Amino acid sequence: MGMSNLTRLSEFILIGLSSHPEDQKPLFALFLIMYLVTITGNLLIMLAIRSDPKLQNPMYFFLSILSFADICYTTVVVPKMLVNFLSETKTISYAECLTQMYFFLVFGNIDSYLLAVMAIDRYVAICNPFHYVTVMNHRRCTLLLAFSVAFSCLHSLLHVLLVNRLTFCASNVIQHFFCDVNPVLKLACSSTFVNEVMAMTEGLASVMAPCICIIISYLRILIAVLNVPSVAGKCKAFSTCSSHLTVVTLFYGSITYVYFQPLSNYTVKDRIATIIYTVLTSMLNPFIYSLRNKDMKRGLEKLISRVKTQMDRLSTTQANKIHEP
Repeated sequence: MGMSNLTRLSEFILIGLSSHPEDQKPLFALFLIMYLVTITGNLLIMLAIRSDPKLQNPMYFFLSILSFADICYTTVVVPKMLVNFLSETKTISYAECLTQMYFFLVFGNIDSYLLAVMAIDRYVAICNPFHYVTVMNHRRCTLLLAFSVAFSCLHSLLHVLLVNRLTFCASNVIQHFFCDVNPVLKLACSSTFVNEVMAMTEGLASVMAPCICIIISYLRILIAVLNVPSVAGKCKAFSTCSSHLTVVTLFYGSITYVYFQPLSNYTVKDRIATIIYTVLTSMLNPFIYSLRNKDMKRGLEKLISRVKTQMDRLSTTQANKIHEP
């Protein structure tokens, strides 16, 4: 193969969810609505938690960080996808592609570790309630968050550096709507053996570690709850975990389906499944946590009431100024 064919590509083409021109505008409208709902819902969760003194505890602290991470997670992917729906070229530069891949992996891993930390929080709250305040103190919560962010950044950097060493000399068309690792690796003409080994070892460990942590936490919660004598007590304990379990199932179920298979088996079905954890889960999180949580409902009601009061005061002030001589 000639050296001219081994030059690094300057850009990629993202094929998107559909190559049919008639699908582009409906898909643009759909994902724009989903993106706006995601941003609005997660911002409301963050503002409600920040403004309500009763929501100042570790569980809601991590939930607010999760909402922030979800906003960043979808923002890494969706805006570029929306632009490409209305564009004829659908290109992304090589540097922009690696940048998108890096931050996608960063915020995806932060989500994963936050879900594990929230499972630990539920375990301590249910199984060791008298020591909850001392075990889940501010310092420990900060350390858990710092570890989640630091490890996610290092993990993502490793995989992006391994992709950067590859040679792309054939097609530059990515069969996906963003620069995900597997579709990019399929375009490489140099060996991806190291990348695949790292994905199935370090990558598997980085995903399985929080997953195992969640499973162990909930097994211990289950054992503790089964020892509760009253049915009402059991229902109350399970109700505090149901929202978190729903999010965990959506997130890890779709990730496991997409990533833990040989690179050669990556198909269009995986592209569709990716929507679940990149867009759908982030959009549904605010609804799952607020609709099944009385404290969050109350916090959101207080926030909405406070905003209405401020708007009424503002309109009254403006009306008074108009009627002043």
